[in-house]
Amino acid sequence: MNTKQQIESLREELRQHNYNYYILDEATISDYDFDIKLKELQALEEANPEFFDANSPTQRVGGEITKNFKTTVHDSRMYSLDNSYSKEDLLDWETRVKKMVDGEVSYTCELKYDGASISLTYENGNLLRAVTRGDGVQGDEVTANIKTINTVPLQLKGDFPERFDIRGEIVLPIEGFLKMNEERVANDEEPYKNPRNTASGSLKLQDSSEVAKRPLECLLYSIVGNNLNITSQSEGLEKARAWGFKVPQEAKLVNSIDDVLEYINYWDENRHNLPYEIDGVVVKVNNLYQQDELGFTAKAPRWAMAYKFKAEQVSTRLNEITYQVGRTGAITPVANLEPVQLAGTIVKRASLHNADQIEKLDIRVGDEVFVEKGGEIIPKIIAVDLSKRPLDSVPTLYLTNCPECETELVRLEGEAKHYCPNYTACPPQVIGRIQHYISRKAMDIDGLGGETVALLVKADLITNYSDLYELTVEQVVPLERMATKSAENLVNGIEASKQIPFERVLFALGIRYVGETVAKKLAKHYKSIDALMFASMLDLVTVDEIGERIAQSVVEFFSSEDNKQIIERLRLFGVQLEISAEKLANQTEKLKGLSIVVSGVFESISRNELKKLIEDNGGKVSSSISSKTSYLVAGDKMGPSKRVKAESLNVPILTEESFLNNLK
Repeated sequence: MNTKQQIESLREELRQHNYNYYILDEATISDYDFDIKLKELQALEEANPEFFDANSPTQRVGGEITKNFKTTVHDSRMYSLDNSYSKEDLLDWETRVKKMVDGEVSYTCELKYDGASISLTYENGNLLRAVTRGDGVQGDEVTANIKTINTVPLQLKGDFPERFDIRGEIVLPIEGFLKMNEERVANDEEPYKNPRNTASGSLKLQDSSEVAKRPLECLLYSIVGNNLNITSQSEGLEKARAWGFKVPQEAKLVNSIDDVLEYINYWDENRHNLPYEIDGVVVKVNNLYQQDELGFTAKAPRWAMAYKFKAEQVSTRLNEITYQVGRTGAITPVANLEPVQLAGTIVKRASLHNADQIEKLDIRVGDEVFVEKGGEIIPKIIAVDLSKRPLDSVPTLYLTNCPECETELVRLEGEAKHYCPNYTACPPQVIGRIQHYISRKAMDIDGLGGETVALLVKADLITNYSDLYELTVEQVVPLERMATKSAENLVNGIEASKQIPFERVLFALGIRYVGETVAKKLAKHYKSIDALMFASMLDLVTVDEIGERIAQSVVEFFSSEDNKQIIERLRLFGVQLEISAEKLANQTEKLKGLSIVVSGVFESISRNELKKLIEDNGGKVSSSISSKTSYLVAGDKMGPSKRVKAESLNVPILTEESFLNNLK
């Protein structure tokens, strides 16, 4: 056996031992013998660097230093999940599902592990990269750190697709977490707060050898990609196990929502017997074809629902109520609490939402209050312990003037919140709007963060986001923690933002109620800022899904002379204020005003491509057939009930071929 064969043989043997131990939980070699073979392989690789393999078992020990984690766009978006907290929520979800798909529906139930989401990309069976969830569209590449986790296979077994993503959760087992804390306490170090935060923080450690010391695990639950040859979620889980991934055995395929509820009840009672922390159950439609039919909302898949277990509650004293000012001028009251342990973290503040909530619960300073941390980042007060209310307690009088600029607050009819109307001079509003403008989903300006924006405003270098484009390296360098290279990166990042497409610029402007989805709809309809600027209320409400509240907000934004001046400056600086000619060339209005339902499997085009084609030609893709449906595009394997409904409503049915021919 030559040296290369010897190295490859050792690698394969060690991979198999690793799989047996970490995935099958069946050790086939002692730790001592494993270490001896690993050291033998290391010695051979060091003596023969021409045979280096990034996915060799020796690469798990870490040692790579990453100063800055590269931002990487996911091949397929990582959506968040809609949450439910009751049986009624799940039954409503089931009703919606059965309205939209044909045939019997089965479900996979999986435990919702409380860790850090990760997306692993494999190519030709080798780990190519590992990317954090980030904002769902893009995240941080943390491949060097993930390679140190033994339950992440560096090379796959069996019959796997050429390229695919697999999603999962990086978790820290409770036993390992407690052991880490014992060691920290013994070394006079502050113990970690909870397994979830520790697992999440581990992914961004700069030294991968430090990550290797932590007993992290990766539990996989979802395969994404093309030509996967998988027909159901449960089949995908089985295949992932066969390829070498650690897939929790607790996942279960069931045939009814009653079975789902039985699964939920069982694990609500037995979750504390698990080696990991969980905070609920994820329920998915099992059939991938039905998942495809159901599709996605702007934020989440329609085919999945996360059932969250009842949130932990504690009681503590409310010491003070303070008020925060948001970028739109909205005032949010905040409860400042006597610090208390809740769901693994120390809680000092809780949201009070608005004046109505304070009045409804009769919340007062000095009260003993019950605090809950459900699916929210910021805990909330859910009730007051009136039996402990001090005798000298007085009702809370809501703030009347802005805590930042002293301007008298206003509350519009039908609005829950109070607002500071000092749009142009109230510091948190000015800073908040610019922070929104530079954010990842908006202009995504590299080298510029929220803290730097605040420093720029306080230094009187900028007063609105159009001022960013006049910043120079010389102006920025004197700022706190700003070196020449950082200043250059900031200025270059601002320059690069001039290429951001119009729909994201429109979102970045920070018009109240105009989120990502609304910005895309408005950009697509009006195609330029000028056309949108001169649109009337009556014109705006005719746009699909644009109601009076959004229309009113858009009209008010463009009626402001200050906003008009800012937009003119953005135009002069070269920011994209219209859809590019290249993009317009692929769009027509052939399907304008038409509502089209797509169903079935298509040969020459994917379902998503077909939907995009409809939208690019001015049509609206609808998920269900109604009397307002213009026509149904029917592919292979379309369910019979959709055809029956279309025929009963006299909705024309087009084949894939006839639809595509009509667009030529």
